[in-house]
Amino acid sequence: MKQDLFQAPDYYNLDDLLTEEHQLIRSVARDWVKRDISPIIEEYAQKAEFPSQIIKGLSEIGAFGPYIPEEYGGAGLDQISYGLIMQEMNEEIQEFVQLPLFNLH
Repeated sequence: MKQDLFQAPDYYNLDDLLTEEHQLIRSVARDWVKRDISPIIEEYAQKAEFPSQIIKGLSEIGAFGPYIPEEYGGAGLDQISYGLIMQEMNEEIQEFVQLPLFNLH
């Protein structure tokens, strides 16, 4: 995998407003995207196909049912956490982020 040179500037110091849990969620989502999405997204975008093998990973990072409490099988996340997950995904997979699949809330 090629080295990731992107460094997002935090002009408004918003990172300072995130809790440790939010920072961890963002880090997990970022690592998953870099590991599982970045290597394949260009190929799937060129073929105009959805990479169905990412469904399990999306579930694991809390992208499905983010607001559903854990006792009911959801991720139990808040809106900030879900927004951070979507932001990390958007960095790599802008073609797929707008699919209704990701708007399950």
